[in-house]
Amino acid sequence: MTRIETIPVTLITRPGHTVGLDADTAFIRLPANSGHGHGDGEVCIACAGRTDVRALLHNLLEEQKRGMRPAFRHVVVDASALDDPQQVVLALTGRLPAQALRDHSVARLFRLVETV
Repeated sequence: MTRIETIPVTLITRPGHTVGLDADTAFIRLPANSGHGHGDGEVCIACAGRTDVRALLHNLLEEQKRGMRPAFRHVVVDASALDDPQQVVLALTGRLPAQALRDHSVARLFRLVETV
């Protein structure tokens, strides 16, 4: 049985905290809100698509497969603008129910290695 190499994910949860990025690192910033008329922390369908970390990680993989982005070996997710970054931790550690096949793919291919 072939072991699948997983991609490490560093999660930034504290505002103002930074980590070094290099050419092998993909970066995702999760916004507090979209700026289209509702309060911070309120989620609409448009915002849900921009803050679903599993969907965003799956999109990174698909873009890489299609040659739309360079290959990456590490991902940094900036969730410091969110009121509750713990939801991102739960999504990355498999503690939220899978909503789609992409969620299972992300669970197999990505692993949370550090929260800062």
